Amino acid sequence: MTIALITGASRGLGRSAALHLADQGSDLILTYQSNREAASQVMEAIQAKGRRAVALPLDVGDSASFPAFVEQVRAALDETWHTDRFDHLINNAGIGINTSFADTSEAQFDTLMRIHLKGPFFLTQRLLPLIADGGRIVNISSGLARFCMPGFAAYATMKGGVEVLTRYLAKELGERGIVVNTLAPGAIETDFGGGVIRDNQEANAQVAGATALGRVGLPDDIGGAIAALLSPGNGWVNGQRIEVAGGVFL
Repeated sequence: MTIALITGASRGLGRSAALHLADQGSDLILTYQSNREAASQVMEAIQAKGRRAVALPLDVGDSASFPAFVEQVRAALDETWHTDRFDHLINNAGIGINTSFADTSEAQFDTLMRIHLKGPFFLTQRLLPLIADGGRIVNISSGLARFCMPGFAAYATMKGGVEVLTRYLAKELGERGIVVNTLAPGAIETDFGGGVIRDNQEANAQVAGATALGRVGLPDDIGGAIAALLSPGNGWVNGQRIEVAGGVFL
């Protein structure tokens, strides 16, 4: 049995990853920003699979809240699992802001930076004492860090930073046997970024037409990939960027 902590697990990719990991035998610590009801539903679905789960509130854009969050995690580990360590950390929580480079405001840039780069950096740092030696970390990036689409300069810049951070973490945490990888989804049908890929048929068709497998991604494509990356057989994959995008823009 392993314990995985997933940020932003009340919906979308985080929710799918949690359910796939539960199927794989993991117990879960889920975080949510504000929608406690949605997080409770995910927790109940995990428990229906015979696994244990805890849901905790967290704003990954507020690094000042991280020390208190770590103490909540510590308490949950003790009360629910009678341990002081968890095994897997998935830095997944995020938002999308679609605006041209010329029109991107400092406020938008700072919001993306706090959530997508500063948040994972310092949350991982704070959680390090609770991550088991031999554990795993998965940082969620984006296909947009490899290919370019207008309107995502700031977002993709943060994800590029996450990919560099992943390699440094893999190097520095190697002495503890902690494996660190980046998983980079392509366009997925979720409510991310206002649900444009899910709800805008023109955008959906455009991405599908540029994808070798002829469709856009679904949450389970990513949730399944995260679970696979965290499976026992992938312990020698380290410091890598793995794009899960169906072969888009090859």
